[in-house]
Amino acid sequence: MSVHIVVGGFFGDEGKGKIVGYLALSQNPWGCVRTGATNAGHTVTYRGRTWRLRAIPSGFINHKTKLYIARGALIDLEVFLSEAHALGVGNRVWLDFNTGIITSEHVARERMNSYLMEHIGSTGTGVGSAMSDRVFRRLRLARDYPELRNMVTDTQQEILEAIDQGELVLIEATQGYWLSLYHGTYPYVTSRDTTASAALSEVGLGPRSVDRITVVFKAYVTRVGSGPLPGEISREKAVKLGWAEYGTVTGRPRRAAPFNSELARRAVKANTATDIALTKIDILFPQARCKKRWDDLPREAKLWIGNIEDKLGAPVVLIGTGEDVECTIDLSREKGVEG
Repeated sequence: MSVHIVVGGFFGDEGKGKIVGYLALSQNPWGCVRTGATNAGHTVTYRGRTWRLRAIPSGFINHKTKLYIARGALIDLEVFLSEAHALGVGNRVWLDFNTGIITSEHVARERMNSYLMEHIGSTGTGVGSAMSDRVFRRLRLARDYPELRNMVTDTQQEILEAIDQGELVLIEATQGYWLSLYHGTYPYVTSRDTTASAALSEVGLGPRSVDRITVVFKAYVTRVGSGPLPGEISREKAVKLGWAEYGTVTGRPRRAAPFNSELARRAVKANTATDIALTKIDILFPQARCKKRWDDLPREAKLWIGNIEDKLGAPVVLIGTGEDVECTIDLSREKGVEG
């Protein structure tokens, strides 16, 4: 195995941070690469401690894993440096020379745009403004900042060399398929493509480098901001079901709906998924809470998961049964699924 991509299948918030954290510990990858920008928060809970990350890859919990920010990513400098310091990973996290930098001017410009903020439901973190500056070839890059001189490198070259040597590289994609600028519910989308192919492009790799593509779905669907959400339920019902959540970055309430097989099937096919990860099964089936073996799941949960596999046409390999990274069932180990 050389490259394993983890990508979201709905509107973000699927639990990619948890899955990447688990894989970083169980697979012991040489490196973990984060794509996207600091408008997306990834949450990792491990042994009772929770980290809400906007810049650093979720694989940081493996202290042997090198951490990279893709050259196609956009990073708020203050957020990045603050996280690197708080996590103590300054000596093993690297930005690409060409990683784009979001400034306070980008944030201010975005927050003044009433169309983005009120109609689209932007996070107001400056990502769209920075992306537009990159398109106009005027965005400053990581190589332009002296304070980053000891943290920049040619990430593409280092990763390509690692792959040639047979090392495993774990790529953490951003948000979810239905927020893609090209394939999502336009105009209520983010400012980049969010597919597995786009994650590869941001890192600088080709499709033949990939051995495994895991698409992550939550046991129900949530969405922050405006845009269609088929089957959306009321906030009151979401609270009653235990589906009431808040955005990691903005703190805004997440809208909620039942699992949508039609949306999920398109995401599986478009990302050419080799397998599926399902998170928060314990919210639907409380008796599944923090189970770590398939045989320990309640019968109803097994039937529900089997039905998902049949509808989506790909095997469910990872099952999240609680917030903690360790609350995970890995069927690749139990049933001999390759990966």
